[in-house]
Amino acid sequence: MQKRRIVSLMRKKVYLYPLNSKLINTMAITIKKVSSSSELKKFIRFNYELYKENPFSVPDLYDDMLNTFSREKNAAFEFCEADYFLAYKDGKLVGRVAAILNKRANETWGKKEVRFGWVDFVNDMEVSEALFKAVEAWGKERGMTSMVGPLGFTDFDAEGMLVEGFEQLSTMSTIYNFPYYPQHMEKLGFEKEADWVEFKIYIPDAIPDKHKRISEIIMRKYGLKIVKCTSTKDINKYGQAIFDLMNEAYSPLYGYSALSPKQIQQYIKMFLPILDLRMVTLVTDAEDNVIAVGISMPSLSEALQKAKGRLLPFGWYHLGKTIFLKKYPKVLDLLLVAVKPEYQNKGVNALLFYDLIPVYQQLGFEYAESNPELELNDKVQAQWEYFKTEQHKRRRAYKKEI
Repeated sequence: MQKRRIVSLMRKKVYLYPLNSKLINTMAITIKKVSSSSELKKFIRFNYELYKENPFSVPDLYDDMLNTFSREKNAAFEFCEADYFLAYKDGKLVGRVAAILNKRANETWGKKEVRFGWVDFVNDMEVSEALFKAVEAWGKERGMTSMVGPLGFTDFDAEGMLVEGFEQLSTMSTIYNFPYYPQHMEKLGFEKEADWVEFKIYIPDAIPDKHKRISEIIMRKYGLKIVKCTSTKDINKYGQAIFDLMNEAYSPLYGYSALSPKQIQQYIKMFLPILDLRMVTLVTDAEDNVIAVGISMPSLSEALQKAKGRLLPFGWYHLGKTIFLKKYPKVLDLLLVAVKPEYQNKGVNALLFYDLIPVYQQLGFEYAESNPELELNDKVQAQWEYFKTEQHKRRRAYKKEI
């Protein structure tokens, strides 16, 4: 293991660089590892402060981020390791980044990658360079040979740096960043690892005829049925099966690591109670096994902006108005579509929207946000062929050998 040189040590603020690293105009930047609750608060809120005047950025909820970064509350720490870093210049906070080691993903894919996530910085190359050097040093200390991101602990965290669509409203499950971010990545020697694309999918006035015919044929041919849950008890009955299906359906996708039983229980408790069950559709076979699921919800983007990333003092009002009082915007988010592998490419996706389109019409939605889809995932994108769509965003995972 290569030794590290501590360039500066004052008030626990340190520079960590490899011994053979050439320091170029970085001496004004101090990198500080988060080691207290007050520093973690600064880490979380830096994103909001950087983007508070931006009309397209959607802030994370502060309390959700506290849980995400907590080793006690985030079940991903069963197989992940992480540290969080702050960048200061002339005493002012100017950047942040998380260094993450997902041991399960590395074992699954046979890689030695350190992930970087929750990365934000002012438009200053000294700052971005210092942040990524901190992640690089952290990864090398743990035997990693490459650096990749933005990625979170798991696929349930936001991933991918925005490279197109900077003037489009973000969603609650995606990253927004300024256009200079990818410019910094390229100057720092990062290269494209994977791209995701996002679509606006316009809600039709009626179910497309071909879509309807395919759905009815598929139901008869395979003995499938549409299941709607009407209570929390109903959806909890299928909760484990939904996440088991996700693990199976998503296993071939870029960087995916299977959710653990503890994570599944965490997500069941976190997400299922706040869903409008009209916007959840299950497809089961003759034995009542879940073979497909579609979960959507009204966009919370504007509510989160009004809440300014906080539940208190008034953020709960804006979010509650959407979630509980059902004062819905014109936009919905497609959170999850998963189909059992042996039923993929057989038209089962059509069955989900055969049920959901009338619901979307009834609730007054104009279009859906697809959220990120891997650009090479033809199976997912083929399901939109009967709809009017617009690809309006693209995001990227970058990689660099270290």
